[in-house]
Amino acid sequence: MKAYPKFSRAFSLVEVLAAVGIIGIIAFLAIPNIVAIKQDSERNLAISRAEAVNMAIVSYIQSNGKDNVATSWTSQNNQARYANLIPYLSFAPGTIVEFTPAGYTITLPGNLNALTKSVLTDNSTSSALSY
Repeated sequence: MKAYPKFSRAFSLVEVLAAVGIIGIIAFLAIPNIVAIKQDSERNLAISRAEAVNMAIVSYIQSNGKDNVATSWTSQNNQARYANLIPYLSFAPGTIVEFTPAGYTITLPGNLNALTKSVLTDNSTSSALSY
């Protein structure tokens, strides 16, 4: 059996600093990509939720009849319209603010006669997203 010197089993300070530096460089390169992925996933979730609302509107109209719902729909605000759609959405919370991902706003169409899609707005740029 070979005898090792007393201090040869440990890492030197230079080796530890080099390892920490390499990990720091990797983290510096990875963090912007992680942030971009999170923003993309939030945008995709918002688009998915807006599409779900559009499908719920169509189901609501088909279940209750266009003439029956068109007259009351125009006199309601966005939250009251959303409350009518809750039975047609899977796992929908009580308010549209809770349903919409942070940073986005879903505005339901004001008139059901035209059958337009709901408007999805990015709050950071105040612009409507096309989906």
